[in-house]
Amino acid sequence: MGDVSHTSQSPLPSSLPSSDRTDVAARLRDALLGAAFTADGLLDLLGAPAYAALARSETVPALRATRGDTPLEMLVRLFLLQQPVPHERVADVLPVGDCVESGWLARVGGDEVAATVDIRPYGGADGQDWFIVSDLGCAVGGAGGISSRDEGVVLGVGGASTTLAGITVRAPAESALDLGTGSGIQALHAAQHATRVTATDVNPRALHITALTLALSGAPAAELREGSLFEPVADETYDLIVSNPPFVISPGARLTYRDGGMGGDDLCRTLVQQAGARLRDGGYAQFLANWQHVEGEEWQDRLRSWVPRDCDAWIVQREVQDVTQYAELWLRDAGDHRVDPAEYQARYDAWLDEFEARKVKAVGFGWITLRKAPAAQPSITVEEWPHPVEQPLGEAVRAHFARVDYLRAHDDAALLAEHFRLAVEVVQEQVGLPGAEDPEHVVLRQNRGMRRATKVDTVGAGFAGVCDGTLSAGRILDAIAQLVGEDPVLLRDRTPAQIRLLVEQGFLEPAG
Repeated sequence: MGDVSHTSQSPLPSSLPSSDRTDVAARLRDALLGAAFTADGLLDLLGAPAYAALARSETVPALRATRGDTPLEMLVRLFLLQQPVPHERVADVLPVGDCVESGWLARVGGDEVAATVDIRPYGGADGQDWFIVSDLGCAVGGAGGISSRDEGVVLGVGGASTTLAGITVRAPAESALDLGTGSGIQALHAAQHATRVTATDVNPRALHITALTLALSGAPAAELREGSLFEPVADETYDLIVSNPPFVISPGARLTYRDGGMGGDDLCRTLVQQAGARLRDGGYAQFLANWQHVEGEEWQDRLRSWVPRDCDAWIVQREVQDVTQYAELWLRDAGDHRVDPAEYQARYDAWLDEFEARKVKAVGFGWITLRKAPAAQPSITVEEWPHPVEQPLGEAVRAHFARVDYLRAHDDAALLAEHFRLAVEVVQEQVGLPGAEDPEHVVLRQNRGMRRATKVDTVGAGFAGVCDGTLSAGRILDAIAQLVGEDPVLLRDRTPAQIRLLVEQGFLEPAG
């Protein structure tokens, strides 16, 4: 989550190139790359188990794997594991004098140096090697049980960050906005395909760290603006808006790296409702969000009410937790389970009191994508899909809205005149008892992207199986009607809805 408040953390390195010497960030980047301090280099050094443990904020396996004296082991201890290392050893690998002078390193213990920020290697777009800067202790595994006195930390790479980066549409753009930038991960991705990137945050420290992330990754600088939600950009419009906001639904705003400070899910609702006015025609706004499941209300209807009138929307609920699971998750995230048991119980009670007052029975998590597409009847798809998907999904998101446009432009008669082909990644499964003459049902399954599966009847399976672009949909249905002895007119009347669903979900593609 991006938005964080100012906190009394250690001084940060300078984010600006020196006028009288080579930019220290560029020299540091060259040194890190030269020592193979990259995502691939870390995996090779640590091995998969220790590398995965880092993502869980467990450092012991990595400490054991870096007991040697190679430059890469030293850099891992210095920038990821927060271990001081001898000044003399660092000088063999890094421009240590300039790093100390500009604040990347600090002298400790007489003859040692320590990092002032965490630096995590990150595999970027097209195999590029990037580096994400964050506050000490936050490079891996999110906050890792951060205490309340450190509420303003700027976090590094977490699962939410990589999820949002993976679902973002990567079309060339003139302008992009990373709202609540945090350590700058989304801004870094956007800089690869947007001419101008604006990054905002309520905390000037986060903006400073974003500048460090971009500089150390060799990316163009972003325009940095301080403020909450859309306040820093006023009425400016963008081709792409992305945000991993502080979406946690909690009593109060004790930890501002995760708590938005508004009641319930109001922050996410406000963000979505206000995004439409800041999008250019055809532009995308993509968010991660939490939403309440309230007694007496369908959660799908709640989310539909958030969507701006001039936007199409695709909302995917990936996970649902009851209020006790949800409270426990975020209490543990904050390290509250390590405090006095009576204090933990009081905080747990406060969460449940908040949910009870709002009649909230569960909390959903997922993705919200808007596309600015003024139309007489905007398309709003709200669905639950908790199953595994294949990242990155940016192209799948773009294709979803392309299919929305196609179906909006084709009524049933036009659909029957079209030629379709089965998407290349689709397979057919027949489900039934062993030895049965006919299957109980037929399933079409995608092996890429969303990896959807859908049941189809005999006609639907036969139709999909012969779609190779040669015959129109109507001609195929006429042939099926003759084979099964059904009235072709009736079959043409009842089948377009099934064809429309198969096109909408990406099982069938227009042959043209």
